Amino acid sequence: MPRLRVCVIGAGAAGLSAARHLTSELDAFDVQVFEQSSCVGGTWVFTEDTGVDERGIPVHSSVYRNLRTNLPKEIMAFPDFPFPSEWSSFISHQQVLKYLKEYTSHFDLYKYIQFNSIISSVRPLIRKDSQKPLWEVVVTDAHTKESQVLLFDAVIVCSGHFAVPRLPVIPGQESFPGLVMHSHDYRHPEVFQGKHLVIFGGGPSGRDICLDVANCAEKVYISHKSRFCSTLPENVEQHRPLISIHTDGTVLFEDGQERKVDSILLCTGYVISFPFLHDDCSILVRNNRVTHLYKHIFNTKYPTLSFIGLCSKNFCTFPRFSMQAQYIASVLSGRKSLPSEGQMNADEEQDFQERLSLGMPEHHAHIIGTRGDYDGMIAQLAGVDRLSPAYHSLFDYVTEERFPYHLMHYKKDNFRVNSDGTWSLVKNLADYDNCNRGEMRNAESHMDSLQNGLEPLHKRLDHQKTKH
Repeated sequence: MPRLRVCVIGAGAAGLSAARHLTSELDAFDVQVFEQSSCVGGTWVFTEDTGVDERGIPVHSSVYRNLRTNLPKEIMAFPDFPFPSEWSSFISHQQVLKYLKEYTSHFDLYKYIQFNSIISSVRPLIRKDSQKPLWEVVVTDAHTKESQVLLFDAVIVCSGHFAVPRLPVIPGQESFPGLVMHSHDYRHPEVFQGKHLVIFGGGPSGRDICLDVANCAEKVYISHKSRFCSTLPENVEQHRPLISIHTDGTVLFEDGQERKVDSILLCTGYVISFPFLHDDCSILVRNNRVTHLYKHIFNTKYPTLSFIGLCSKNFCTFPRFSMQAQYIASVLSGRKSLPSEGQMNADEEQDFQERLSLGMPEHHAHIIGTRGDYDGMIAQLAGVDRLSPAYHSLFDYVTEERFPYHLMHYKKDNFRVNSDGTWSLVKNLADYDNCNRGEMRNAESHMDSLQNGLEPLHKRLDHQKTKH
């Protein structure tokens, strides 16, 4: 039986995971990976460039100089390739990139990757003798701009969705006399040295960049919908969302308060974009919701077109990529089958309606977190091992107990994942400077619970939620 020719778009973490699992079955797959940059790593490749690079291509990466991970490395790693144990739990972007390069070398993936290759077009070619289309893929050389047309049996889109900034419409912004920047272009805090700055957006990037900028700015106003319960630097103020900007540099917040600033940093997220997908692909993108997709992965009309990483937000991304890649490999190889198109569309709609019933907006269609053990479901469908319970338990601890209440200190924590699926805090927070006594007591109490073998943290959290 001839091998399936598979096109993988992107050599970031998602594309590398796809390549790793497909190339473990070389009797079934003939794999080519196309990457528009000159190296692996995707969004983890730091560059000083903003806007477009020297080739005239929009800069993909949003990494800034001082970025460190929001999650500990113990639950960021691909399940079959751990980070070096000697590294601290919260690592730099340079370490993540080094890890991805070592992953590529370890699984001998470089020989499958064609660098400086831009995917210009993907469209299905319907065959009379088969229900499965061929995929016409136009690949353009990033330097020469010459294109070639290639045919594949399957396409896996791993191009990421943190490259096209979402730019809000703020009344008066066009006449603001100071600097307006999106976090996609943020690289160094020194650009705001001595400035009075408003950061619009309080997600993970907004919070991290707020702390980074506070080291240089004179005053930072972080504008967002909720309120951080954590201690913040003395020169940081929290405010409700920004609603208008005046020509003299005064900004108005939703609660009626005003502040005068000379810079605005938009931490307002990103737009999902697949400009290379032809309309015939039967994939629609509206308000950051991608349809028609089964389990956020398979095109329901043409399942040989699939996606990795759409629902990676709010959980451990690399492990989730691995689960999705293995599911795709199992389906393409014929080991596993998918429901009918109608059944897959019904499943997608049910998932979406459940989100709406919970009050989630449409643009959160692919945000999952640990909701409903998505990863366990994907592992079961793929016929592979589930993630260790430590992934969900430690994720919950960091995101629900540490991150919201100890924003300035939680990245000093260090963890160890044990062979029995539990985890331990291996460096006591009492050793850290500037930690309050309550934080120390919480850490000591948690250490005691772990050492006494109490039930996993996520079960206790679920019980507390049920009570309330």
